[in-house]
Amino acid sequence: MPAISQRAELMPASPIRKLVPLAEAARARGIKIYHLNIGQPDLPTPQIGLDALKHIDRTVLEYSPSDGYRSLREKLVSYYEQYQIRLSADDIIVTTGGSEAVLFAFMSCLNPGDEIIVPEPAYANYMAFAISAGAVIRPVVSSIEQGFALPDVARFEELINERTRGILICNPNNPTGYLYTRREMNRIRDLVRKYDLFLFSDEVYREFIYTGSPYISACHLEGIEQNVVLIDSVSKRYSECGIRIGALITKNRTLRNAVMKFCQARLSPPLLGQIVAEASIDAPRSYSTEIYEEYIERRKCLIDGLNRIPGVYSPIPMGAFYTVARLPVEDSDDFCAWCLSEFEYEGETVMLAPASGFYSDPTRGRNEVRIAYVLRKEDLERALVVLAKALEAYNSRRR
Repeated sequence: MPAISQRAELMPASPIRKLVPLAEAARARGIKIYHLNIGQPDLPTPQIGLDALKHIDRTVLEYSPSDGYRSLREKLVSYYEQYQIRLSADDIIVTTGGSEAVLFAFMSCLNPGDEIIVPEPAYANYMAFAISAGAVIRPVVSSIEQGFALPDVARFEELINERTRGILICNPNNPTGYLYTRREMNRIRDLVRKYDLFLFSDEVYREFIYTGSPYISACHLEGIEQNVVLIDSVSKRYSECGIRIGALITKNRTLRNAVMKFCQARLSPPLLGQIVAEASIDAPRSYSTEIYEEYIERRKCLIDGLNRIPGVYSPIPMGAFYTVARLPVEDSDDFCAWCLSEFEYEGETVMLAPASGFYSDPTRGRNEVRIAYVLRKEDLERALVVLAKALEAYNSRRR
């Protein structure tokens, strides 16, 4: 039988989805599962977006332009203006989710063997996209003790060599919920300018910032306008993960032309998704306000509850809707699998994401998990009870 490619061999399995078979088996046994493992918002999609989908009056569902409908891109220009991000429609390329934006950015900017520096823990699929492009991630590891703040710039400079092509950040951060400060962003800017690097900035969670500190976009940084590649998506801010609409944004004309070649090869981004996304931008302000206030309440419920469980510690996340928590276990991969395969409390259990999957080195984060607070507050409170019981039962096995 022919062998599969080295690229396929190196491609990591999703740290979240690898537990799905265990969850399906638990559900088949009648166990209720509290899904704290995945960033799928449970809050409603804007009604205006749903209505646009219901009332499509086209007789042909055609290809769209490879960079997306201009009407959507022009409406996005107005959306970004409220964040003092000033763009033209030609700076924006509509992609099939933020994932495709990352992949096309890597394919357009990186040669096989090129390196990018990434603060970790980091979104697990960055590794998969780098492997797809033949690139190498060089991690700079942040610590839970420091609240996952950006490591010292000297740690970045130690990694920079002739193969280094860029720095990738996620701000606010998935999986930690950390929000980079103006000082940290300025330090990144200075590195990018000094070594003439690309700055890939994933900012899909800008709607969810819970501190008085300002949101500093990579597009706000002066002097590196040609170096910045902004990654965005409507998935989280409008609860539209399934329509697969994202964006790659750059003022670099040469890079835009390169990305367009990949866009043309895949023909077009999803037609129906663009219709829904374009309509959703006109959702009333009350929609985003209500969702924001809901996440504020959920964050407080989760973080307070976690830190009351003996041996558990979570810093306070300042953005997104995740936290990385330290548990009193030696192997969170084993614990997460055990919760689904061997544990239940009053017919219920929890599903968590082992943090090892968010590090390039899987020996890191062995006592950490990522938790998404995408459940109702009542469900979060109950999930915390079940988690506390699970930890107690798991650790009592060794006594």
